Amino acid sequence: MIAPLMKGLVLGLILSISVGPVIFAIIKQSLANGHKAGYTFVAGVSASDISLVLVCNVFTSFFTTALSHSNAIAIAGSIFLIGVGIYTFFFKKVIVDEDNKIEIKKFRKRDLAGIFLSGYFMNMLNPAVFLFWFAWTAAITGDAASTPNPNQYKWIVFITCLVFVLLSDIAKVALAGKLRERLTPTILHRINKLSGLILIGFGIALIWGVLNFGDQLK
Repeated sequence: MIAPLMKGLVLGLILSISVGPVIFAIIKQSLANGHKAGYTFVAGVSASDISLVLVCNVFTSFFTTALSHSNAIAIAGSIFLIGVGIYTFFFKKVIVDEDNKIEIKKFRKRDLAGIFLSGYFMNMLNPAVFLFWFAWTAAITGDAASTPNPNQYKWIVFITCLVFVLLSDIAKVALAGKLRERLTPTILHRINKLSGLILIGFGIALIWGVLNFGDQLK
């Protein structure tokens, strides 16, 4: 029981501190739109991870097919990141109230659905996330084969990992929420510009990786 818990915690730590577009998007979403939007975005990311774990373990043939199209997924993901980055850099506005303070936006259900889906697909379309779950699923399945209850071992690892990542993402939103109270519209505007550049940079790097190392993803 201790071994799969420890392995799940280690995997969760690796995934939660990995530098990628998602971690910046979580912080930006929380700073720009508040904790409600941040938690909704995190829910989308978590749902994406759960989907990938299920696909890796239950629908292996589907995952193998998806992995064979990893270049197309990477290109789609990079275009998505670049598009979000361009919107954030050029068109994202900071809404202020009558006192020139950052206004707390009221979200409609469809707004929250859009934020949820953006988190879901930003994570899902990242080929690094695909490869992470594929590699570790294979490794964990091999470890589980030598235990009395292989399925129990696997699911303890994955559930521990997913819960750890979710809690760490929630902590990021909470921390960003505290910082948001001290932000001025000017600083938030600059953060939006920086976030846009970061997302565009990740998108370009992803395309460059596909063009130069695409065969290694297959």
